[in-house]
Amino acid sequence: MSLAVALSTYSLIILLGAIVGALAVVFTRKPTRLVTFLAFAAGVMFGAAFFHMLPEAYHGGGFWAFALVPAGFVFLMVLERYVLTHACEEPPECEEHMHGNTLGLTAFLGLSAHTLFDGVALGSAVKEGVGLMALLAITSHKIPSSLSLASILKTEGKSSGRILVYAVLYGLMVPVGAVLYFAFDAVLRFESLAPRALAFSAGTFLYVAVSDLLPHVNRHGKDNRGRNLVALAAGLLLMLALAQVTGHPGH
Repeated sequence: MSLAVALSTYSLIILLGAIVGALAVVFTRKPTRLVTFLAFAAGVMFGAAFFHMLPEAYHGGGFWAFALVPAGFVFLMVLERYVLTHACEEPPECEEHMHGNTLGLTAFLGLSAHTLFDGVALGSAVKEGVGLMALLAITSHKIPSSLSLASILKTEGKSSGRILVYAVLYGLMVPVGAVLYFAFDAVLRFESLAPRALAFSAGTFLYVAVSDLLPHVNRHGKDNRGRNLVALAAGLLLMLALAQVTGHPGH
């Protein structure tokens, strides 16, 4: 299989996985289930950061790669609080903030930053002849991650069509990252860039989970605390299981 055909096929499979994750949320009608999905989303983002991204960043970039974790956290905090419209819990007439929510957009940016470098990983794996393993690893966490993003967007009241557009754009970050890899492989040293980018992306994941998702679940999920706690744990355990199945640095 040629590089172009393999990359196109793998990218399509990953894109379909992202759409499947979004559709699972689109067809959910009960608002209480959306809060539970958000708890699950927080678990997925914690798990992705601690069980996948940070071990990989440490393996490839050493201790100093972790210096970019707080950089990612602060970057997304500044972006959400001072650049984008702040997603607040106050009434629509709140004068301090512009109307509309942007949690979905900030989550999309954070997830997309990681997905872009998944594309870099896929491109390098395809080039080295181990693209199938990279496909399995990426697809296995793209579906729950897309489910997480769609849950946030639906909670904000986004239409089904818009949710699917976000999911498609999110999935397309993989081929974009792969194309960038092949375009700049001769110029940039991705061996040193990718681990630092992963650490930065982990910081954005942690910000979304700690600052946005969990406070929302705590505020709106008081009647289902037990179920939401189970959902949070399920997200963490899912990502831990995927780390064990797909392998991570140190194995």
